[in-house]
Amino acid sequence: MSIVVEDFHKTYGETVAVRGITFSVAPGEILGLAGLNGAGKTTTLRALAGILKPTRGRLLIAGYDVETHPVQAKAELAYVPDEPRLFDRLTVWEHFRFVAGTYRLSGWQERAERLLERLELVEKRDALTSELSRGMRQKVVIGCGYLHQPKAILLDEPLTGLDPRGIRTMKDLILEHAAGGAAIIVSSHLLSLLEDLATTVLIVRRGQVVLHSPLAALRQQLNAGERRETLEELFFRLTEAPAKTAAGSTPES
Repeated sequence: MSIVVEDFHKTYGETVAVRGITFSVAPGEILGLAGLNGAGKTTTLRALAGILKPTRGRLLIAGYDVETHPVQAKAELAYVPDEPRLFDRLTVWEHFRFVAGTYRLSGWQERAERLLERLELVEKRDALTSELSRGMRQKVVIGCGYLHQPKAILLDEPLTGLDPRGIRTMKDLILEHAAGGAAIIVSSHLLSLLEDLATTVLIVRRGQVVLHSPLAALRQQLNAGERRETLEELFFRLTEAPAKTAAGSTPES
């Protein structure tokens, strides 16, 4: 497995953000991560990226423990946060050069040029990122994340600020990298995006898993029997109903 989360807990003082989440993402798999605000999605992604230290549990990227082998784990990882953070005094191309130097890449220029073209950044190549729109900054972060061809990709609300063409390109890149063997987590409030891309769905509520299922099996179950549900209806039933659903379960019939 390229991404493994085992019994992950995260607390801030007496506040519990994540309560024992366990899941894995295999090469070529796209995990759609969903939940209401405060459910623990971003906390989990930030811990996988090595930004937050787990209170308890184990996190692996491409076989490397994020805590004990952080450099090796991060070398195989791309993390695109929901808010793009760039160096305002660097140009778009200088960001690519900086990333290439950080990962000690050779022959990276051709790949960077292709990413600029795919992301419609060619004309912005020499522009300072402080001069770019929100959507353009998002594209720069995405391009830099893909430059070193990571084995694990974490995307937190990746479509924010993108125009329709940018959204289509982003979806295509996700599918292409999965087809190339990357393990991908896409966290989004857009359930339609997860339905379009995900091979597996993970729904969390108050820091716990309430559903973890292959999307194909979930669709069959949602359309079986007399009661038929959409993914959106299931999502609200699991995340807003007072009753607790056991971790790792599929929706009740």
